[in-house]
Amino acid sequence: MRVRSGAVAAAVGVIAAVAAPAVGPVAQAETTDDSSTVLRVAVTQNIDSLNPFIAIFASSTELMRLMYEFVTLPSAQDQEPIGGLAESWETSEDNLTWTFTLRDDVTWSDDEPVTAEDVAFTYNLMMEDEAARTANGNFVANFDTVVAEDEQTLVVTTATPQATMLALDVPIVPEHIWSEVEDIASFTNDTMPVVGSGPFILTEYRAEQFIRMEANPDYFRGPAEIDELQFLFYRNADAAVQALRTGEVDLVNRLTPAQMDALRDTEGIAVNEAQGRRFFELATNPGAATREGEPIGDGHPALEDVRVRQAMNQAIDRDVLVERVLGGYGEPGAGYIPPVFENYAWSPSDEQRWNFDLDAANELLDEAGYQLGEDGIRVDEEGNPLSFRLYGRSDRAFDTQSGEFLRSWFSEIGIEIDLQIMAGTRLNELTSVGQYDLAFSGWAVNPDPDYVLGIQTCAQRPGADGTGGTTDAFFCDEEFDELYQAQLAEFDPDARKEIVGDMQELFYEQSSSMTLFYENALEAYRSDRFEGFQVQPDPGGVIREQNGYWGYYGARPIDGASSGGGVDSGAILLGIGVVIVLGGGAALLISRRRRATADDRE
Repeated sequence: MRVRSGAVAAAVGVIAAVAAPAVGPVAQAETTDDSSTVLRVAVTQNIDSLNPFIAIFASSTELMRLMYEFVTLPSAQDQEPIGGLAESWETSEDNLTWTFTLRDDVTWSDDEPVTAEDVAFTYNLMMEDEAARTANGNFVANFDTVVAEDEQTLVVTTATPQATMLALDVPIVPEHIWSEVEDIASFTNDTMPVVGSGPFILTEYRAEQFIRMEANPDYFRGPAEIDELQFLFYRNADAAVQALRTGEVDLVNRLTPAQMDALRDTEGIAVNEAQGRRFFELATNPGAATREGEPIGDGHPALEDVRVRQAMNQAIDRDVLVERVLGGYGEPGAGYIPPVFENYAWSPSDEQRWNFDLDAANELLDEAGYQLGEDGIRVDEEGNPLSFRLYGRSDRAFDTQSGEFLRSWFSEIGIEIDLQIMAGTRLNELTSVGQYDLAFSGWAVNPDPDYVLGIQTCAQRPGADGTGGTTDAFFCDEEFDELYQAQLAEFDPDARKEIVGDMQELFYEQSSSMTLFYENALEAYRSDRFEGFQVQPDPGGVIREQNGYWGYYGARPIDGASSGGGVDSGAILLGIGVVIVLGGGAALLISRRRRATADDRE
């Protein structure tokens, strides 16, 4: 699931942002340098961690891609792998040994060279330290050895052939910094500036207020055309859009359909609509357990019955959700991988599809022995009502809207829903340890599907405290695990696609998590200030939350447009439509130890 949690990292303060009427700025943020080109981006999702081994929220993983270079990464054009730190690579005939030749012109932001030792250190740390595997552990689970033969040569041997070796979505960290870290699980990585190798350097962070990044002047591809990148936090999309209208920010994503329509013809603002790489799901608690198989949490036992889950799947009208919740900006959900990834997307046949059919859902529950009570709520054999908690996030309008529809439909089949909307960090804490019945979730999928498939394997379930695992919703199936290993070792694209399709078919039938829809990416930016945003893929792709950093890296200011300044660390950000309330020295980074996105889990 894209939301899970773990340890709390000590920090400077908690700031709550709440929407306020657009009556003009209460106190204008101070600026630092009017000659600087600053791109300001509105965000509504918190940062769960600045630690790349722990972070899984989409907002956090986007930050990691800007801070740290990867060995390879998807291209902006077709999302095929291209070199990052690696300039070339080769594999042995048996596909068990991979040799990467690294560039010799990449440096860390503290001027130390980036070498194969840093890459080997990163991968070995993940192999040896359970906490370091939290976010991306499945990428190295099949590794046997990782050795730096010299400063530019990295050799990785795998236990079995691994088809995903050019799709390792792992930020590479500097050994000379991280080798001094005693406890990965609790390390906050918030000593500024954070040493990195990516196109931008993190120089300042205030939880739920702002992030400041400066262009890396020594970036090996050349410095970005903007001097500074700022992420400004807003409580909700309405406040973020108001900030775009008034010029407080330059780029906003995750627009609602109404906002997208309203901004289409606004002077000085351009919109971007793209087929999204995310899916939105209803995750069940099918019997939460640790990786050792020990039960945890307090999920309703009826959800362990596949017939209950299948009945619920038949009681969801996905077409209505797309029209009423997405405003038509999306597609009904079915397979686990979004249609934008044609190579791996799967769709059920007419006979397999869980069509909206309340009569069939009721019949299935009748056959399973769940009788209707006098109050219209079904009960199990012990007389326990089918009353389920449904958790959703307060920073995502989809959750409340979809929750109301599901509550209505499920009531028609004798299932009661207690819809509870809460902060994403709180939802993460509860779902990490199995303390839920149902929860809205979603993941951003990479061009290679291995990661999102891996979070459904038994090995990715967490420890008893919810840490060290990447499970989506505690799904564990022996056949699914066998198929996962088969696709991992399959280098023939057509054969691998067939296996991935079989996995999605099995997962769809089990209804452990139910894909509700695939939302289109809805974005808007100040076209009177900036241009050149590189979309991914190109054409028709997204600006933000890419599998890379191309959108920000390609941005350039319009000649003569005002884009200087930005928030100053000594000022409280009080903008139009937003009120920032300072809280006292509370903890700020909620680490999410369970997985990996990603409401974005990713």
